Amino acid sequence: MKLRFPWLWLALVAMWLLLTGSVTVGQTLLAMLAALAAVRGLRALQGARPRPRHLVPALRLAAIVALDIARSNIEVAAMVLRPGSLRNRSGFVEIPLELRDPAGLAVLACIITATPGTSWAAYDSRSGLLTMHVLDLVDVDASIDVVKRRYERPLLEILG
Repeated sequence: MKLRFPWLWLALVAMWLLLTGSVTVGQTLLAMLAALAAVRGLRALQGARPRPRHLVPALRLAAIVALDIARSNIEVAAMVLRPGSLRNRSGFVEIPLELRDPAGLAVLACIITATPGTSWAAYDSRSGLLTMHVLDLVDVDASIDVVKRRYERPLLEILG
């Protein structure tokens, strides 16, 4: 039997022994069994690892996301610092997604949430409908287009 996360197992055993305050044979055996159960449980929770099929679109997407995050930081800072600029323009946008891969959806959620001024609010896995909150909602169709064209399409290409 191969232990999949040996460093995590060792850290859990050490933490158990430190927290109980006694290093006896019984406590050590109990710590080892509890850590083994935790590590096996973690292994069961892990899904299949996604294998990106195309590296160039992944690098292109990373560059796009970095630029979008920088641009959004500047825009949000300008809105906050400019008196009266935060009018009641925030709102929710519903975006129908083609992307169904859990790893791809997780990456998309990270992208949307990491971009200032937007946040992932909800996702309906049955319909594939993403609900996103936008701080400065000027054009609903433009917001949908940004997510679908700049983020979802490259993710579909990367995950193949």
